Amino acid sequence: MVGGAVGGAVGGGADLFSAQAESALSRRAPLAARLRPRRLDEVVGQDQLIGPGAPLQVLLASDRLTSVILWGPPGTGKTTLARLIARETSQAFEALSAVTAGVKDVRAIAEAARARLGERGHGTILFLDEVHRFNKSQQDALLPHVEEGLLVLVGATTENPYFSLTAPLLSRSSLFRLVPIVPDDLRTLVRRALEDDDRGLGGAGLSIAPDALDHLVDRAEGDARNVLTSLDVAAGLTIASERTEIGLGDAEGALATRALRYGDDEHYDVLSAFIKSVRGSDVDAGLYWLARMLEAGEDPRLIARRLVILASEDVGMADPTGLVVADAAARAVEFVGLPEAQLNLAQAVVHLARAPKSNAVTTALAAARADIAETSTSGVPDHLRDAHYRGASALGHCEGYVYPHDRPGGRVVQRYRPPEVEGHRYYRPTGNGADVGGADMGSADGTAGGTAGGADVADEAGENDQSGGSGDDAGR
Repeated sequence: MVGGAVGGAVGGGADLFSAQAESALSRRAPLAARLRPRRLDEVVGQDQLIGPGAPLQVLLASDRLTSVILWGPPGTGKTTLARLIARETSQAFEALSAVTAGVKDVRAIAEAARARLGERGHGTILFLDEVHRFNKSQQDALLPHVEEGLLVLVGATTENPYFSLTAPLLSRSSLFRLVPIVPDDLRTLVRRALEDDDRGLGGAGLSIAPDALDHLVDRAEGDARNVLTSLDVAAGLTIASERTEIGLGDAEGALATRALRYGDDEHYDVLSAFIKSVRGSDVDAGLYWLARMLEAGEDPRLIARRLVILASEDVGMADPTGLVVADAAARAVEFVGLPEAQLNLAQAVVHLARAPKSNAVTTALAAARADIAETSTSGVPDHLRDAHYRGASALGHCEGYVYPHDRPGGRVVQRYRPPEVEGHRYYRPTGNGADVGGADMGSADGTAGGTAGGADVADEAGENDQSGGSGDDAGR
C-alpha cells in the first residue's frame, strides 16, 4: 500500500479518529515500538553514521539527503533512522514495504511526487523497507525516478545489497552500513526501558538482576529490538510471579524460543566457517557451526555434500576412509532424515576434523589440468590407443603395449603420457597420515621430472566468491 506523505492535511473527523487509533495502538504496541526514538539524540549506537560530523548527520543537518541504502542486521535502527529522516527533513515522506508493494505503488508515488514538486517545489523521500524483496523488474521501474532526482530513496535491508540490489540502483545510492549495537548500549536501552514511566516499564517498579541483564544482552547479539522484546517478556514473567526483580530464570524463559539469525549472508558465512573449522582440525568449532546450521534449518543435504567434497579436497589420501564416512553420512541423511541424521553428520564432522590432512589430490589434479591448458601434445601414444576394432592393428594401435598383469608385481614401467608431459610430476604425497610414498609414487613411467606449472589450487578467490554457482561452492 502507498504510505501517506508526512504533513498531509486531513479532515477534522478523520484526524480525531486517527489520533484515537494511534493512541490506542501506542498503548498496545510492543516495548520496542513504544521506545522507538523520536529524535536523533535519542538513538543509541550508530555513532559512525549519526554522531557529530558523521556522514548521515551532516546530510540531514544540511537537508541535502541523497538516495541511501541502510544495510544492517535486524534491530540496528534502519527503520528508526528512516522515520527520523522524515522528521528532520523538509521534504515530503512516503513509506512503502517491498513485501506488499509493487510497480503500481511506485508509479503512484512518483506521480504524486512530480505534482508536489511542480506545485509547491517540495521534494519527496521514499522509504522502502525490505528493499531486497523487490525483484529486478520492480527495481528497474524505480530506477528512473531515483536517477532523475524525483524520488530520494531511503532503502532498508538486512541482506547484502551487492547480492540483492541491481548494480544501477546501487550505484545511484550511498551505502550506509549499520553495525550491531554494542553491549554497553544494549544495557543502556534496558535501563531506559525500566525507568521510562510514559513509554516503558517504569510504572511497574521493576529492577533487573545483573546476571539476567548480562544474559539478555549476550543473547541479543547486537539486536536492540530483540533485547527489548525479551525484556518485555521477562518483565511479564516477573510480574506474573508477583516479584519486582527480573531474575536470570525470567531472562532464560523469555529467550527460550528465540530464533537464530540466518539470512543469505549467514548462509554463506556460516558454511564457510564450518568448512574452514573442519579443515583446520578444530572438532568443537566444526560441531558448533554444524549445530548452528541445523538449528537455523539449513538443508542437511547441502551440509552432507560439503563434507563429501571436503573429504577428498582437504583430507584426501591422508585418511582415505574419510570419504567413506562422509559418503555414509550423506546416504544416512537421505535414508534416515532429520532429526536422527544429525548424529551421522556430527560423526562425519568429528572424523574429518580429527583426520590427518592432505590436499595432495587437489593440487595433483590442478597440476594435470594446468598441463592440459598450457601444453600442446601429440595426443595419445600409439601403444595406448584402442585396438578393439578391425583395422586398428594396421594403424599401429596397441603395438608395444605391455600388459601389467603379465609381469611380476603387476607394475610395468612404460610411457603412459604424451612425450611433451612425461617429465611432469603431479601427485606429491604430503607425508601426513597415510599420504606417504617413495620417489616413484607419482609416475609409473619411471620419470621423476619436475612439476607442472600452476600446481597450486588453493584458490582463495574461489573460497570467497559468493556471486554465483550453487551453495555447495560456499566456503571452499
